[in-house]
Amino acid sequence: MRIKGVRLERQRDFGDVWLALGRWRLLKLDELLAARMERGDEHVPWPAVAALLTLARFCEPASELHMADTWLRQTALEDLSGVTVEPVHHRRLYEGLDVLPAHTEAIEQHLKQRLGDLFDLKYDLLLYDVTTTYFEGACLGNPLAQRGYSRDSRPDCPQVCIGLVVTTDGIPLGYEVFAGNTNDSKTVETIVQAMEAKYGQACRIWVMDRGMVSERNLEFLRERKGFYMVGTPKAMLRQFERHLTNQDWHAVQAGVEVKLVPGPDGAETFILARSADRREKEQAMHQRFVQRPETQLQKLQAAAESGRLREAAVGHQRLGRLKERYWRAAGAFDVQIAPVPEPTGKARLSITWTRDERWREWSALSEGCYLLRTNLTETDPAVLWKRYIQLTEAEWAFRITKDELEIRPIWHQKEERVKAYSLVCFLAYVLWEALAQWMKAAGLGDAPRTLLRELAQIKSGDVVLPTVTRDGPPGKTVRVRCVTSPDKAQKVLLNRLGLRLPQHLGYLEEVAKM
Repeated sequence: MRIKGVRLERQRDFGDVWLALGRWRLLKLDELLAARMERGDEHVPWPAVAALLTLARFCEPASELHMADTWLRQTALEDLSGVTVEPVHHRRLYEGLDVLPAHTEAIEQHLKQRLGDLFDLKYDLLLYDVTTTYFEGACLGNPLAQRGYSRDSRPDCPQVCIGLVVTTDGIPLGYEVFAGNTNDSKTVETIVQAMEAKYGQACRIWVMDRGMVSERNLEFLRERKGFYMVGTPKAMLRQFERHLTNQDWHAVQAGVEVKLVPGPDGAETFILARSADRREKEQAMHQRFVQRPETQLQKLQAAAESGRLREAAVGHQRLGRLKERYWRAAGAFDVQIAPVPEPTGKARLSITWTRDERWREWSALSEGCYLLRTNLTETDPAVLWKRYIQLTEAEWAFRITKDELEIRPIWHQKEERVKAYSLVCFLAYVLWEALAQWMKAAGLGDAPRTLLRELAQIKSGDVVLPTVTRDGPPGKTVRVRCVTSPDKAQKVLLNRLGLRLPQHLGYLEEVAKM
């Protein structure tokens, strides 16, 4: 061996894609798609395209163009999956997006069974929430791309609404894509019927936020012998004002108290809850709500005293705009605008105001309080409250998909491509949660991104060993495709997860020296 010629070539990212591909195979998605997607003479079969799209969204979210031109060539997926990188161009990836949605229902059915086997999931209580993600571009040919209430603070862009159903452990069960101008409450019937079609009709408990609540939706669930635990609009809390002052509160955790109030017809139970942390937050909010319009009223008063504001009609117009802008504190002040009986100096109008005590008292009483409603027969307030709080799992799911998997913005313009893109994001989130559940069981928390970044430091590469003959001329060059040894911390992680990192990728190649 010629020592001076020893070198390392073809370095690739290994640890993160090796872990991700392992989760894909653990869920047996490769077997499902191989059985369902027809194989032709193509160099990159459709099941491999689906895997690559999902793994890219899981490991390094970016566009299909970036994936084909840059990301794939930086990873060891060619060695791990057996797929040659060269034929994987962005057109093939786009074509894969066109083929994949036809198998959505089969994928969801398969995942429900497989995830249930792996994590012993329970389906009697489902969490449902809706979020939005916006488009870059006009999307004129896409009926789903509409302007509506934007949770991304981008009302200037068309968007779609995505409804996601998860278990109490945060494992996703299904999703639906709606037009961007769809009200949350209009999605409930669609999602419930979709879940029943996939998993059968049963007496499930649906936990939803107040944006989903309408009397029609609740009646719809009752007709189907379903149960619900839902939030209510803040205005409904006023109907229970007298119950807020009673003493029959039960502590469910530090700083949180709840009480049960029977519904008027006996078919429902209302749960009053109050939180010390939420009270402190709302007190600060109410203080800001009051201070800002009061500052503007002082400016309005100064304008009247200086003579710049002389007409009562104009004063009322400015007051109306002020109340519209600060609508949350519109009832906090009783404002009087009237002509000055005996003008003194330049003043022609008198503007005075007083604090509305009723508004102040109600604000102080209701701060930190919220109202839930259910048709469950459970009588323990702690149990009912905790079921609703599990809705944070659905909210956390959206935070992960937006921040970690970067589902926004959407660059695709066609409706079918948008649906396919949503499916890929759903599959990536399934991998994410499967890894999170695995990490929890191993006592490693539930932050997969931290684990991925740590394992991404593990690389693969070719150790090139040039040789010489006994007589001195150059001989063959030996290439060994190796994996870097994990450091102490990485060894601990791999050991806790029960994983064994390969030392090399299973083959040795000899190339004659030219």
